[in-house]
Amino acid sequence: MKAAVFNEYGSSDVLKIKEIDKPIPKDNEVLIKVFASPVTTGDTRMRKADPFAIRFITGLLKPKKKVLGIHLAGEIESIGKNVTLFKKGDRVYGSCGMKLGAYAEYASLSEKAVITKIPKNFSYKEAAAILFGADTALHFLRKAKIKKGDKVLIYAASGGVGTAVIQLAKYFGAEVSGVCSESNFKFVKSLGADILIDYTKENFTKNGETYDIIYDTIGKISYSECRHSLKENGRFIANNASLKDYFNLIKTSMIGNKKVIAGVALETIENLDLIRELVVSKKLKVPIDKIYPLDKISDSHKYVDLGHKKGNVVIKIN
Repeated sequence: MKAAVFNEYGSSDVLKIKEIDKPIPKDNEVLIKVFASPVTTGDTRMRKADPFAIRFITGLLKPKKKVLGIHLAGEIESIGKNVTLFKKGDRVYGSCGMKLGAYAEYASLSEKAVITKIPKNFSYKEAAAILFGADTALHFLRKAKIKKGDKVLIYAASGGVGTAVIQLAKYFGAEVSGVCSESNFKFVKSLGADILIDYTKENFTKNGETYDIIYDTIGKISYSECRHSLKENGRFIANNASLKDYFNLIKTSMIGNKKVIAGVALETIENLDLIRELVVSKKLKVPIDKIYPLDKISDSHKYVDLGHKKGNVVIKIN
C-alpha cells in the first residue's frame, strides 16, 4: 500500500510516498481503508520534532514510527474474529492515537480504539476535518469548566482548532472574541464570534477587557503576557504548550486564582459522539480550507507550516 513515510525530522520535504506492507488486523482489530486524514499542527510539530521534547516520544535521533497522521476517516474493510462492535462496510472516523499511521491507504486499529461511526450524509473529508480541532477544543474547554455567560478570547481563531473553539464556546453559551487578521473577519464572524480583533492592529492585552478564558490555539502568546487580561479565577489554555507554559501550569496550581491549562487532549468516544450530534444538528460546521491528494503530502505540510490556514487542511487518500 502507499503511505507518506518520513525517516528523519525536518521540513515538509522529508515526507516521501513509498510502498509499505499493508497491515493485517489482529483478532481484536479492524482494518480501515482510509479515505481522508487531516493535516494538523500536531502532525507538523512531530515531523519537525518541535519542541525537542517530542523526540522522547517519537524517537530521539530519528522517527521510530515512519508514518505520521493521528486522525482518519474511512471504511472498515475487514475485521478480526473477536470483533463485535463493527462490521465490514461500516463508515468510521477516529484516532490512531500515538500509534500514528493515518497517512496511509490502510490502518489497523483495536475495535476499542477511539473510533465511531460517521454521521449519515457526512463525507469522509468532513469527518476527518472535524476530528482534531473539535476533539481538542472540547477537551480543553471542559477542563477549563466553561459555562454560560463566560467571556472567551480565542487567539488564532481562524485555524482548525480556533474555528472549533468558537463554535463550541457558543454552544456552551459563552461570549466569544476572536483574534485573527482582518481578512478573516467575515469567516470567523460566520462561525459565531461576537467580537473581532485584528492582531496586526490591536494588542488585546492593552484594550482594558478581561476574560474568563483565553485560549491560545497556536502557541504564540504566553500566560505572562495575558495574566492581567484574565478575570479572577480566569483560565489560560495553552493548546501548543511550551516548557514555560508547563512551568506556569505548576506555579499557578500552587498559588493564585488564575490557572494555566495545558497537556495532551484526551480523546474519547463520548467526545466523538457529542461532536457527531452537534454536526447532525448543524450546530457545528466543518470549514475546510484545502484538500490535497496523498502524493502532495509535502505541499500540504508546507501550507500548514505557513500558519495561515482557514479551518482545516485534509489529505484525500483512497
